[in-house]
Amino acid sequence: MTDLINELSKEQLINLYRQMLEIRRAEEQLARSYQAGLIMGACHTYIGEEAIASGVCAHLRPNDAVFSTHRGHGHALAKGVSVRQVMAELFGRVTGCSQGRGGSMHLFSPEVGMMGTSGIVGPCILQATGAGYSFKLLKTDQVGVAFFGDGASNNGAFHEGLNLASIWDLPVLFVCENNLYATEVPLSVAGGNPNIAERAVAYGMPGIAVDGNDVLAVYEAAGEAIARARSGGGPTLIEGKTYRTRPHAEGMRDGSYRTQEEIDTWKARDPLKLYRERLLAEEVANVDEFEAIEVQVKGIVEEAFEFSKNSPWPDPETVLDHIFSTPR
Repeated sequence: MTDLINELSKEQLINLYRQMLEIRRAEEQLARSYQAGLIMGACHTYIGEEAIASGVCAHLRPNDAVFSTHRGHGHALAKGVSVRQVMAELFGRVTGCSQGRGGSMHLFSPEVGMMGTSGIVGPCILQATGAGYSFKLLKTDQVGVAFFGDGASNNGAFHEGLNLASIWDLPVLFVCENNLYATEVPLSVAGGNPNIAERAVAYGMPGIAVDGNDVLAVYEAAGEAIARARSGGGPTLIEGKTYRTRPHAEGMRDGSYRTQEEIDTWKARDPLKLYRERLLAEEVANVDEFEAIEVQVKGIVEEAFEFSKNSPWPDPETVLDHIFSTPR
């Protein structure tokens, strides 16, 4: 890996940390809010996986299209949706990014290129491929990005999307967040080849496996892949090996299918902890600077919580809005 510590500016290096921290603190608040009964629907947190969304989205422009999964809060935040908009959406309030109509699994903000999260496994792969096809027809240098889990890699959409993107040289980045489990089913027993990046060779595209808890490794791999896509070089599959340290979804069990020892081992490899220690060791920033970032992010999340809690519910009279097309 290139020594990005010496290549990137201090601002770029710090912004990666700030983005990860914002995702972490927002997700922690959402977990508490779920426990307090403020979130009526599902809530799948991204805690432990923050390095992947942050490292990839740092290279994206507002007009690049991101398609995500049920575990999509981190992708939305990294793509530019505000903490306010994400939190209010989970609270079901009209100030949410989907006006309180979508909840956790339907975050949509096209103005920043966040083209939707979905609880259905796999369609984001096809949607990103379709976006890439559109960009190629329009002859732009935009990129379509699909974030999906290891479970989706065994879905037919994975084969169809990657194959089509390959034969048409589409500007698409496929990002598999391999957190080892599809809900509670380990990839080790569900995948004939659990090394997902190796599957890329079957489709004639680059396949790169990176440490998904190392934000600089993700940043470098994504940067090369996105630059290749923009220049007409076609798609790339990136597998980020990572781990979610909370249950599959809030309110679900977190035992018996994995051991506490395994969870503790991965917690010791917390992406924020690893990156902060490296930046301190390399003297990129000092303890006081990190504490200032913590205070700033805490303020953003606390303000978003109060804003969301006090925002109005959608007007029942609008229940049929956005369901049927309106004749022009």
